[in-house]
Order: sequence, then structure tokens, then C-alpha cells
Amino acid sequence: MSKKILLLEDDYELAETIQELLELHNYNVDIVHTGNCAIDITYEKKYDLYIFDINVPDISGIQLLENLRVAEDTTPTIFISALVDLNSIAKGFEVGAYDYIKKPFYPEELLIRLQAKFTTPHKKIELNNLTYYPDKKELFKDGNIVALGEVQLSLFDLFIHNIDRVLETEVLMDCLLQPSSTTLRVALNKLKKTTGISIKNIRAIGYVLEKS
Repeated sequence: MSKKILLLEDDYELAETIQELLELHNYNVDIVHTGNCAIDITYEKKYDLYIFDINVPDISGIQLLENLRVAEDTTPTIFISALVDLNSIAKGFEVGAYDYIKKPFYPEELLIRLQAKFTTPHKKIELNNLTYYPDKKELFKDGNIVALGEVQLSLFDLFIHNIDRVLETEVLMDCLLQPSSTTLRVALNKLKKTTGISIKNIRAIGYVLEKS
């Protein structure tokens, strides 16, 4: 059965682009363009995931999610927004967001995040001497917990859900607080050193986590 998603986005063109891409991958997507419309439809239908823009008419995505959580609606939620200041990001997670994607972004990145959310077949993912619990975002190496910073954890989560799949540099950049090619290389080198995973650079395209 296809997963049902509610998309709140006041950019009509972007909303249709996202809807078309997700429906090509067997997701069922409803679109609303204002916060009040989102409130109305959440009372009428049950969804597997919400995707909310933050700056939308009537009521912000953050305030909307906060109200839904008060009403005991626990539906996982991803924010998409051009707001990149730490306060906005922190507030989004504080009210109960599952993930946060900064605009502009490639629609394919959203698809990767959804696949990570919905296609994890087990409660843990094992790779060599690593054991990762996606729901808790906890990583263990040889049975000992590994402390990763926010950036490295975001990168690791993307890679571990896409083993042997090339991730474009632009997608990985969205995990960084101050995106640049140098910052990305530094973050990946730290991640490789801390975890021992094999991340290979695919010139002019991106990076791939290899099993070996």
C-alpha cells in the first residue's frame, strides 16, 4: 500500500514538482497551500507523513505542527524552508519535526529522505563493525557508542540508507551548517576517521559509501 503524504507548500510550481516525483515512486500526495487548509484536511484524513513549508499563509508550518502535537497528532513531519538560521531549525525540531530540508533543494533529496524513513526494514542497520539504530539516531562501533556531531550524524544517516548509491554533492551540502566544498571534505574525512567507513569520491558527481 502506498504511503499517504500531506504536502503544505504555497509555491504552486514546487508543490506540483514534488507531487509528480513522489507519485512516480508510489507515494500518494495531497497538496494544500495554506496552514488553515492543512488543519482542515488533517481532521478529515490520516497521513503517514507531513511535509510542511514554514513560511505559508494563515499559520506557519512550525505553529501548525505545534498545534497538531498538542492535539496528539504524532504523524512524522519534515520541514522544508528557506529559513536556515539555527533558531528556526531548533524550533522546528523542538515542536516535533522528524527532519529539516533547506531550500533550495533537489526534489530527489526529499525522495532519499522518504526512502530512509519508510524503507528501513529493521530497527537496526549493520555495516562491518557498526550498528546503527535509525529511530534513535544512535551509532555503535564494536559495541561502543560513537558520538557524532549534528553534521556528521546527518551525513552518516544519508549514507547508511544509501549504501553503494552515489549521493550528489549538492544533496550532501544540505547537511552542513556552512556549506562549501572544503567544509564537506573536512566533515567527510572526520566521519571516515571516526567510523572507519569507506566513502569514495566520484569526481564531479558526489560521494558513495561502499560496503567493503
